[in-house]
Amino acid sequence: MKTFLSITRDQILKLFHPINPKTHKGIQGHALLIGGSYGKIGSITLSSKAALKTGCGLVTAYIPKCGYTILQTAVPEIMVLTDCEEKFISKIEYAIHPQAIGIGPGMGTDSQTQKALHEFLKTNKIPLVVDADAINCIVIENSLFKLLQPKTILTPHVKELERLLGTWNSDDEMLQKAMNFSLQYNLIIVLKGAPTLIVDGKIIYENSTGNAALATAGSGDVLTGMITSLLAQSYNAIDAAILGVYLHGLCADLKDSNTSTQSFIASDIIENLGNSFLDLGI
Repeated sequence: MKTFLSITRDQILKLFHPINPKTHKGIQGHALLIGGSYGKIGSITLSSKAALKTGCGLVTAYIPKCGYTILQTAVPEIMVLTDCEEKFISKIEYAIHPQAIGIGPGMGTDSQTQKALHEFLKTNKIPLVVDADAINCIVIENSLFKLLQPKTILTPHVKELERLLGTWNSDDEMLQKAMNFSLQYNLIIVLKGAPTLIVDGKIIYENSTGNAALATAGSGDVLTGMITSLLAQSYNAIDAAILGVYLHGLCADLKDSNTSTQSFIASDIIENLGNSFLDLGI
């Protein structure tokens, strides 16, 4: 038996934690974003900037060497750690202590990257968001699903979801498969779409914000950064997912009246985050 719940403005206002006026960056959450590969550094750049703009005190990106200058130039507020390889991630090692990790944007599926992900998942105990190529790497080696911590958040788009679940013949069948998968592995699945749905076991949350402007390259990378940021700020996994998808959609709903749906891009989502918080009065 499925339970459908709508994500509403009132619910968001109840979930939101007001920021302590005496807080500082050291206690406002530290997010680590892992990803990027040659030609796909933009993805991790978007995720990292979105994490900052969602309120995280500190954000670190772990990337291959080829992205260092790009990321330090594009988002100087972000700290950067680099892999020993130039064009892809081959080993995930860091000495920092993040409160949440987002992994996958632009990461690629090189065999060494797949191995690095496997080794990372064997030891990771930190709240995690798994997106994009990290999902694709896990699908290649299905046994990795068993290494994911309870309530890990997966954020697939429709093609990634198909790789996870197999094909389906109807929306009802898709939701049933997603629910069964969530229950089997105790994971939260954010089904990016129109509308975005969140599957947490037998409960399915339907987002009430967003529009066709979100159908643009990098939109999902932004969402990954936002949810990771909220996890790092001590929201539990389902609340971080709910808040993240609502704010993500609201950014598109509040787009400037002079900006067409066609010309709205992922960077515009990030730029509208401040307006989204103001619109909610938080």
